[in-house]
Amino acid sequence: MTLSFSAKITVDAKDKSKSIYDSINVDNEFYPENPVKTLIEFDKNIVISVESGNLAHLRANLNSTLRLIQASYDSINE
Repeated sequence: MTLSFSAKITVDAKDKSKSIYDSINVDNEFYPENPVKTLIEFDKNIVISVESGNLAHLRANLNSTLRLIQASYDSINE
């Protein structure tokens, strides 16, 4: 039996959402060997969908993505 783990997170950064999306999605597009299937979409909010057969990989990917969002948000606010 193969387990599959998934998560979907929506981030609302108000008027900064599009700028944050543009900055973090570049990293995702240029990492095709990512062991976690990651989709980042924008529709008024940032929507991150991840799927993996390995829970630790999924957690690490989400942590990294959320840290990038926080760093982008903080940079825009400075």
